[in-house]
Amino acid sequence: MTAPLRFAYGTNGLADNRLPEAVDLLADLGYDGVALTLDVHHLDPFSPTSDADVQRVAQQLRARGLAVVVETGGRYVLDPRRKHRPTLLDEDPRLRREFLQRAVEIAANLGASVVSFWSGSLPAGTAPATAWARLTEEVAGLLPHAEMHGVRLGFEPEPGMLVDRITGFERLAAELGDPAGLGITLDLGHCLCIEDDPVVDCVRRVAGRLVNVQIEDMRRGVHEHLPFGEGELDVPPVLAALREVGYSGLVGVELPRHSHAGPDLAEASIRFLRSAEERAGATRGVA
Repeated sequence: MTAPLRFAYGTNGLADNRLPEAVDLLADLGYDGVALTLDVHHLDPFSPTSDADVQRVAQQLRARGLAVVVETGGRYVLDPRRKHRPTLLDEDPRLRREFLQRAVEIAANLGASVVSFWSGSLPAGTAPATAWARLTEEVAGLLPHAEMHGVRLGFEPEPGMLVDRITGFERLAAELGDPAGLGITLDLGHCLCIEDDPVVDCVRRVAGRLVNVQIEDMRRGVHEHLPFGEGELDVPPVLAALREVGYSGLVGVELPRHSHAGPDLAEASIRFLRSAEERAGATRGVA
């Protein structure tokens, strides 16, 4: 039998909690890992105490037996006035480049095998071909840094961004020569929202490049992350598909706009996922 799935919760959904308290909360609730978004209040990569902070969190994760992936979607971590800017598509992407390089270094020190990132939205007045050239150049430059630190890059298609679908990731990977260090972060809600194929088929399509998974409820055509039961995602078949393809990474709950109820939703989410896993035919604790 295949191993049970490993569930995580995103710290961007616990933004009102101190990071050490969030880590303890997730361990106490029975999560297997943490999807850790580097942000101004959670391991700020530009803090003068960053290195010491990373070591403290690494020790806590090890002590609590939690795996970790590093996420890079902090809204204002680079610019206090412009959400998610600069991106890799901007004329001057240096700050984003430095941030992603630092994220790789932090991931290595935390014991994380994956750093997840995305393309960003098309800047005003920029031709798509120009933005695409910038993206491929920047990702090509980041890959050796990630390889040197033993970290894989998980590229996430995101609705509303230049690369919004799996086809965009496939194009990017092909143009870079299908490097082993570049995988896909698949957000299952995004698949429901924007992809033409059923979510289970999306999982099977990218099985060989799947390094990180995010999950939440969502409705078709509406990019709004919802708690389980408030949208249209049929979760048990999707979890069954992940097991079917042998996915062994974390499956992280992604509720970035729900920190006001983060602890309660973290508890409700793990109960829901364990129940859905049972309905998918899994037996937890049996490998």
